Amino acid sequence: MKTILVTGGAGFIGSNFVHHLLSTYDYHVVNLDALTYAGNLDNLRDIEGDARYRFVHGNICDAGLVDSLMPEVDAVVNFAAESHVDRSLMEAGSFIKTDILGAYVLLEAARRHGVERFLHISTDEVYGEIAPGLSSREEDPLRPRSPYAASKAGAEMQCRAFHETYGLPVVISRGSNNIGPYQHAEKAVPLFITNALTDQPIPLYGDGLQVRDWQYVADHCRALDLILHRGAAGEVYNVGAGNERPNIEVLTAILDLLDKPRSLIRHIEDRPGHDRRYSLDSSKVHALGWTPQHAFEAALEKTVRWYVDNRRWWEKVRSGDFREYYDRLYGDRLARGRPAS
Repeated sequence: MKTILVTGGAGFIGSNFVHHLLSTYDYHVVNLDALTYAGNLDNLRDIEGDARYRFVHGNICDAGLVDSLMPEVDAVVNFAAESHVDRSLMEAGSFIKTDILGAYVLLEAARRHGVERFLHISTDEVYGEIAPGLSSREEDPLRPRSPYAASKAGAEMQCRAFHETYGLPVVISRGSNNIGPYQHAEKAVPLFITNALTDQPIPLYGDGLQVRDWQYVADHCRALDLILHRGAAGEVYNVGAGNERPNIEVLTAILDLLDKPRSLIRHIEDRPGHDRRYSLDSSKVHALGWTPQHAFEAALEKTVRWYVDNRRWWEKVRSGDFREYYDRLYGDRLARGRPAS
């Protein structure tokens, strides 16, 4: 039986991946999570009693702790990261520490203990803004335009160096935007949904025509499973579902599903350096045998339904410190914002 160390396993994609592993394989899973604002043990309540699952509260920057876990580990899947662009614009230091130093600590411990596989979870944002008609391929240069994207690119460079220098069997995934259960309310789709459910004005950056490729988190987890088990060491794999939609189209679809009025939309001042479009060529992961199972409409409907059915979960997430963050980021912008025409 294999033991997988999943870092950041109490977060959005991480918790979904932990569920995927335990429902698919007879593996042991060790979940190392610092439980920052984005980590939530409520995401994992249903598996607390599973003898194959163990939670460890700690930070990936804690070299002693990480080193103590590695002897029992066959593979590492690193989700742990500061991951919200808006927060990186407010304060970039924590992103550098967690995303870059934390990745180094994990890589060094994995190297010393001869870990068989190291999957690093990155993002399509490392490519930067992509012109219409083009899609990013794995060999394209990285041109990150936000502190968050730069920190993820920096972690990738370390992964490549540990593979080339030490032969550590690292693989890297670059995923597009995910939607689905357990996503923190600071992210676009949960923010749109929960504001709509509470009849609050919904902030939309600029004209709302920024294009993202939206995929359902369960599909992404299936792709990560394949990359972990079948991906070639030293390689990078894009993971996108080909569901490119502008933000305003996503928002209006959410309002329609909830039978809420367009008058809730507020166009607000755009954030600095906001990438206009991301697009991935995912043919490489398709060649491993992956195809997404959810069309965009089905993925969005399932996501909206989950937030409707799990109000207590997201009301807890939106309480406390979230309110201060929300007011700091959106308060003045919403006051100056304009309704949708």
